[in-house]
Amino acid sequence: MAFGLNRAELIGRLGADVVVNHLQSGGRVANLSIATDESYIDAKTGERQDRTEWHRAVTFQDGLIDMLVKHAKKGRLVYIAGKLQTRRWKKPGEESDRFSTEILLVPGGRVQFLDKANGNGAKPDPDMSGDPGAAQASEPADFDDDRIPF
Repeated sequence: MAFGLNRAELIGRLGADVVVNHLQSGGRVANLSIATDESYIDAKTGERQDRTEWHRAVTFQDGLIDMLVKHAKKGRLVYIAGKLQTRRWKKPGEESDRFSTEILLVPGGRVQFLDKANGNGAKPDPDMSGDPGAAQASEPADFDDDRIPF
């Protein structure tokens, strides 16, 4: 019997507006670039160090893609939950394979914006998971544009 759990959750800022590409099959794919930050104290110098990790998220769900086109703008604070997936391909003219690990947003996954859209005082966007009982962000997070690493 096979058993496993494949779940990835992130809270971070979008590094760019969502990118939507059209597939030869007629479908669409949306790509997100999400930055997460962490701080630590360097053991040698004793100084605080900041590090940004970049993550890719993708979805093929039409309804979610439509929502992302409207709301997924650079700098927005977002929570996503999906599963990890690694793609493998060859680039023409190269012998070795290329790999990309990304978070796949599938039905049952979740996308929720945790800040105000465009700073216009609007309420936080609702949870976009399709789960009518899912929680919403109650307080939008304030952030300083000068601290965004992109």
